[in-house]
Amino acid sequence: MKKQFPLLLATASVALLAAVGASAYWLGKSQTATPTAMPTSAPAKTDGGTMVETAVVKTSKLAQGITAVGSLRSDESVVIRPEVAGRIAEILFQEGKPVRKGTTLVRFDTSVQKAELQQAEANLNLNKNKLDRAIDLQKKGFISSQAKDEAENNFRVAQASYDLASAKLTKLEIKAPFSGTVGLRSVSVGDYIRDGQDIANLEALDPLKVDFRVPEIFLKQVAAGQSLQVNLDAFPNQSFEGKVLAINPLLDANGRSIVIRAVVKNADARLRPGMFARVRLLTSDVQDAMTIPEQALLPQGEEFYVYRIIDGRAARIKVEIGQRREGEVEILRGIVKDDVIVTAGQLKIRDGAPVKVAATPASAASPTATSAPAAAPKS
Repeated sequence: MKKQFPLLLATASVALLAAVGASAYWLGKSQTATPTAMPTSAPAKTDGGTMVETAVVKTSKLAQGITAVGSLRSDESVVIRPEVAGRIAEILFQEGKPVRKGTTLVRFDTSVQKAELQQAEANLNLNKNKLDRAIDLQKKGFISSQAKDEAENNFRVAQASYDLASAKLTKLEIKAPFSGTVGLRSVSVGDYIRDGQDIANLEALDPLKVDFRVPEIFLKQVAAGQSLQVNLDAFPNQSFEGKVLAINPLLDANGRSIVIRAVVKNADARLRPGMFARVRLLTSDVQDAMTIPEQALLPQGEEFYVYRIIDGRAARIKVEIGQRREGEVEILRGIVKDDVIVTAGQLKIRDGAPVKVAATPASAASPTATSAPAAAPKS
């Protein structure tokens, strides 16, 4: 066994050297073949990046505004309550549906009141006949003037009793005092309810009112008829136009503020009373403001971004917006005048991506835009 061990070791060494030599040969061959077998990298884009449309940040005259918070209110609001006690016989409205002024909403059981009215009518007719006979007899001298006066007084009492019974019967039918939308009812057919008990609420939703307060230092800048913009959490990317309806002549002594009421159109009934509103009251002061097309904005939650073109690449910039006007939006912070921003094609690019600016007047006039690989053609 001791004599065979050196022989096995020598055989293994020779095999190992042969394997190493073969590996080196094939490795060198593959390295020399690599340049001709496949390219080392993908070819660069020949078009210079994603095609986008741009606009230049400009300044324009915009009316300045006063910001405040408030709440939406119904133009008219009432809780339907009966004036007399009774048992509900019919409910003639549907919850959450509109009704017109004068429409009957609830009817009560009228059997007792109708009987009382018939009794009062019979008593009235009896006293009317007595009064007619008393007048005739008094003219002929058969009764005194006092007897005639007593008959006349009894007739008046009977007339009042009839009117009272008739009014009670009328109160057993509740009608809509104005056109609006009925809320949720809290009673059912057959319920006996007392006078003044809640049945349902009725709300007039078009237009809506918005009440808000501004500091007293702005007293000279507010007036009835001024325009304002209302933003709501339920519609984060929309603004609703309104006008100041009235200003309370009495200032709030606690906060030294002016109480203002405005109206906002709500023809499609999307807005609801009670919504939290952010109000921007537009004053007569006009200043230069940076504006961009509204389609350039990229909303993300409660924040807004735009893509600005820098050296042929798109840079994602966070901006703070102000008021919106006719397809344009005011930019308070984030970009400056003459910056070039992307207005179309934002969804196809990312931060830092190369872009190709389409041939538009805005991009042709901007030196920043022409730094992209394929800018507007030279004149």
